[in-house]
Amino acid sequence: MLDNTSFVIYGVIVSVVSFLVLYFLTPLAIRSLVARNKVVPDAHKPNTPSVPRPAGPVMITAIAAAEIILYLLTMNNAVLAILLTTVIAFAVGYVDDKRVLPGWFKPVALLAAAVPLVVLAAHSTSLNLVFGSAFIPLLYVPLIFVIIPITGNTINSIDVLNGVATGFVIIASLPLMASIAIFGSQEVFLAALPLFFGTVALYKYHKFPSRIFPGDSGTLLLGAMYGALAIAGSSEIIGVIALLPAVMNSFLFLASVKRIVEHRQVKSRPVVLQKDFRLAASADKLAPATLVRLILADGPLDEKEIGKKIFRLAVFTSSLAFASIAIQFAFLRL
Repeated sequence: MLDNTSFVIYGVIVSVVSFLVLYFLTPLAIRSLVARNKVVPDAHKPNTPSVPRPAGPVMITAIAAAEIILYLLTMNNAVLAILLTTVIAFAVGYVDDKRVLPGWFKPVALLAAAVPLVVLAAHSTSLNLVFGSAFIPLLYVPLIFVIIPITGNTINSIDVLNGVATGFVIIASLPLMASIAIFGSQEVFLAALPLFFGTVALYKYHKFPSRIFPGDSGTLLLGAMYGALAIAGSSEIIGVIALLPAVMNSFLFLASVKRIVEHRQVKSRPVVLQKDFRLAASADKLAPATLVRLILADGPLDEKEIGKKIFRLAVFTSSLAFASIAIQFAFLRL
């Protein structure tokens, strides 16, 4: 248990480190990627401008630096487990950034990212539910190996428009951190701060119009770290509720494609770009169902408008997550 002074000082340190490192190193990363021609076309813009990718390396630099400092200050195994899970997820994504791999690669490889949480015992034996908890010591470990690949790939799959993945994580992190503060530990709450403040810093460069894309290394890092924090912070259900729009996006895609496949390998696109550069839902019956395609069912929208609708959904489900926290807290007080 940390005293109040240490808690505040450690929180300030990790927040400032993660934010400032990302804020100031990202422009350097942008220039470096452009100089090495590590760019991809932004297909939803006039003249398809080239955008540098990936931001994953600078993201892991900032977040890992903050988490290492926190671990050295606290020597807490949960902090170390979260750090290792995040680093492994980044490595998996970085491999996928280098070349297009089969659809099964990311979910299978992310199983390795779950190992530190198990080996370092950074988890409970009970699953916190809205109305109490379920004691599942034998089932909880397999559940960890399900959660990390799901959260990692869920954030990865929603990274389809400028700023959406980072903006979504920022919104969904708020109820997660509130839940960890109430039901988790001080150390895990502090470990959540680099995710939030680092993503806030990156959003400046990823928001519409994007100056850099996170890449698979960046989105898998964000998703796996989010899942690790939910597990270590006894906030699994709250985390899932906040992520519901992204989870629905993954479910729609898998249900329509009926197999695990890399998005870049799908031939029929779920949306089409019109001459006025607005996006419209594809009329192709073979095109996969996605959250964006569902949003466009009422008619074409431009990229920025779609992003705002996704953020409204994130705010709504995060509000539900906050309501669930209040119910769970009240139930525990009874």
